[in-house]
Amino acid sequence: MPSVKVRTGEPIDKALRALKKKLDKEGIMKAAKAHRFYDKPSVKSRAKSKAALKYKVKKTQRAR
Repeated sequence: MPSVKVRTGEPIDKALRALKKKLDKEGIMKAAKAHRFYDKPSVKSRAKSKAALKYKVKKTQRAR
């Protein structure tokens, strides 16, 4: 579990930004959003293949 030490006199905004950065780096927010709703296995596999196709097209366009 990520934690942020808040020093005396340090603004809360700065500490929140640091916490958000740590959560983003570890992928916790992404995992939480993914588990927000249930996706059927068929929907997951369809999305996975769609993402792979998108990646492949993008990669071939960069190679040109």
